[in-house]
Amino acid sequence: MSVSVIIKWGGQEYSISSLSEEDTVMDLKQSIKSLTGVLPERQKLLGLKVKGKPAEDEVKLGSLKLKPNTKIMMMGTREESLEEVLAPPPENDDVVNDFDIEEEVIEVENREENLAKIARRVKDYKVEEMNPPREGKGLLVLDVDYTLFDHKSCAETGQELMRPYLHEFLTSAYEDYDIVIWSATSMKWIDAKMKVSIPLSPNPPNYKAFHSCWNSAAMITVHTPKRGVVEVKPLGVIWGKYGEFYNRKNTIMFDDIGRNFLMNPQNGLKIRPFMKAHLNREKDRELYKLAQYLKEIAKLEDFSGLNHKHWERYLSKRQHH
Repeated sequence: MSVSVIIKWGGQEYSISSLSEEDTVMDLKQSIKSLTGVLPERQKLLGLKVKGKPAEDEVKLGSLKLKPNTKIMMMGTREESLEEVLAPPPENDDVVNDFDIEEEVIEVENREENLAKIARRVKDYKVEEMNPPREGKGLLVLDVDYTLFDHKSCAETGQELMRPYLHEFLTSAYEDYDIVIWSATSMKWIDAKMKVSIPLSPNPPNYKAFHSCWNSAAMITVHTPKRGVVEVKPLGVIWGKYGEFYNRKNTIMFDDIGRNFLMNPQNGLKIRPFMKAHLNREKDRELYKLAQYLKEIAKLEDFSGLNHKHWERYLSKRQHH
């Protein structure tokens, strides 16, 4: 059964009716985030209780016995400006709290409830498509924060926080891959970050030449045995919408947080995070080398036999042949 609630926040009401009883409180928070821009960790949902205590993120909505269109008051503030995005990082940053995904994968990847969430995203998520798929191209899915851009250090301009070789990397990758940006933030933030880091020229690496941008609303939450509820970026949503062009065999995803490809570990490459740009700008060559790796594997019909964890070893072997 579907669950419908009305969130009251900032003098406005937001109706949410796309969730089911199998979805969790975290799924509800994700829906709220896509409507309001308030991050889940900043949301306080008043009146959502289990046995007199605030409902935990992993609690299923069905167990809360909510009446249709229950009104829930939310307290929380959203990121207001790019200045906040460029502010110094808080303690306990997400990158530091990442975990090795291997032991969790078998438990999560094929669980029925997770596949059902993906099916719902395929049906309901509205893609911000900028260009149609190109015949015969692979798919490169890129995170933004700490992958392409140090979004937390202080700087005079966004250009200073851009990862070295970004333009060269995108120009090279575009020759063989359709490029999708997928960030765990709102579309407004993706747009703001990309505009300050990538010039608005008519050709790649202008990000308006990319295939599409995806935000947090396309993500799902999964329950892992050791870490509880976590958010992930399931490539199955993209494949479900564009199955004629993209699949497990021709897709690769770069992210600095390994758990983001928990549903698709075979397709994920965990990139070294680009942080403290002022200290690391001169020596970071990650995108320079990854552009070469993408060129090498673009020659293959099928990526699924690769272990991207060893991408540097693979590249070294190919270059010495």
